[in-house]
Amino acid sequence: MEAIAQFVPLILIFGIMYFLLIRPQQKKMKDHQKMVEALRRGDQVVTQGGLIGKVSKVKEDGELEVELAEGVKVRVVQSTIAQVLNKTEPAA
Repeated sequence: MEAIAQFVPLILIFGIMYFLLIRPQQKKMKDHQKMVEALRRGDQVVTQGGLIGKVSKVKEDGELEVELAEGVKVRVVQSTIAQVLNKTEPAA
């Protein structure tokens, strides 16, 4: 009985850690994944490096082509998109 009483605080600490740290991080990762999957041509995005550009092409292999300025296009890994500034409406 005393052995179980010694593990109760450890179990409580793990439970608190799960609800305060692990679970919110998993939710944030899931939301980021949804945002990245919903990217489409014409969206204005910010990369993790701080570059702002417009998506000009969404490729199959997890890459995007982002136009930073007129005629300046770079290839970017989709998961490095930090934020979507302006979302374009899907074509009818």
